[in-house]
Amino acid sequence: MFTRRSVLGSGAAALAGAALSLPAAANPAAPGDFVTRKGMGLLLGGRPYRFAGANLWYAAWLGADAPWGNRDRLRRELDSLAAMGVGNLRIAASAEDSPLRNSVKPAFRTRGGAWNPALVDGLAFALSELGTRGMKAVLYLTNFWEWSGGMMTYLSWANGGKYLDMNDPAHPWPAFPDMAAQFYANAEAVGLYHDYVRATVQRHAGDPVVMAWQLANEPRPGGSAKAAEPLLPAYRGWIQGTARLIKALSPRHLVSTGSEGLMGSIQRADVYKAAHDFPEIDYLTAHVWPLNWGWVDARDIAGTNEASFARVREYLARHVALATELGKPLVIEEFGYPRDGGGYDPESATGFRDLFYKLIYAEVEANPGIVAGSNFWAWNGEGRPVHGDHRFRQGDTAWLGDPPHEPQGWYGVFDGDASTRAVVQAHARALAGS
Repeated sequence: MFTRRSVLGSGAAALAGAALSLPAAANPAAPGDFVTRKGMGLLLGGRPYRFAGANLWYAAWLGADAPWGNRDRLRRELDSLAAMGVGNLRIAASAEDSPLRNSVKPAFRTRGGAWNPALVDGLAFALSELGTRGMKAVLYLTNFWEWSGGMMTYLSWANGGKYLDMNDPAHPWPAFPDMAAQFYANAEAVGLYHDYVRATVQRHAGDPVVMAWQLANEPRPGGSAKAAEPLLPAYRGWIQGTARLIKALSPRHLVSTGSEGLMGSIQRADVYKAAHDFPEIDYLTAHVWPLNWGWVDARDIAGTNEASFARVREYLARHVALATELGKPLVIEEFGYPRDGGGYDPESATGFRDLFYKLIYAEVEANPGIVAGSNFWAWNGEGRPVHGDHRFRQGDTAWLGDPPHEPQGWYGVFDGDASTRAVVQAHARALAGS
């Protein structure tokens, strides 16, 4: 039996009790229950599969039968999303117990391979609840960024404990991504990650609720071209090697990279294309973050919005063209925009965000043979910021779509954001009628 103290602790004892090798989840299914790819399209039951989706990274945490979980809330959140027409959720299926400052606690696993059974079962519970609602899931298996431990944590387990925190004043950008990318060339770190991949994928290999396994959230070959260039062979090798491993373990599931797109590929089309040209990679992904990339000014959204939208259209057009070249579908699986005035509170208006969502959805609807779907970032639902500074603190259980390293309420959609919910619902109806 877990206590709050034992479960929320960051040491190995908090995650002990589950072996790395897990039994497969029994869920016999017909081949037609799985999402498949044919050329540039996704199919479900022999018919085109196009979706309006969302990111719900914290689903396994809510699904855990633990003091920090809330299964009733998870059910309510899924009901709300289903009522909007959202049928595809992108979910974290990993978190590494980490020394990094902003990493989420509790985590799925420790360095030694001990698992947190509450999170393992929480993920299984969440998938079961998705299945009862006819939803599909995309599960990512680690993170390039620090908020769930990720590649920097794996690297620290293999290099004697060395790591950098993101936004460390002593190591400004791009020090963190340049170091994190060394993961791809570290055989021990990749081996630890592959151990986790084997156990997780095997457990859910027969589950048709899983549409796709994703190698990582936003894997990059580095933060700077100088650091990334020598790592490109290792980066590509990691992509194909991991994708082949997943396909061998779970041949009925799709595989994708989780890439941001060109912005996560040192802005080089050849790097992005090479990462998605492997036969084991079923579709391309792109993320769109105008504020993070400096395309819009949160202090003057009205004055910078038009130029921002122009850049978004151009960015999406480039990815549609690249998908067409490779002959594979594209999914716009992350996109977010600030609330009016740049605030984080649920009371803040979302006029510009709603326009941004409409822009993304218009691109999806205009490219039925290329863009399979989208997942907005992210669903906050009933979650609310707990602290006046909008920061996540260890022990918080009011899970939001904004991860622990970001202001709580920054990009997430609250259940009270009626106008944004209406935009999502209208798009879902448009796809259903196409």
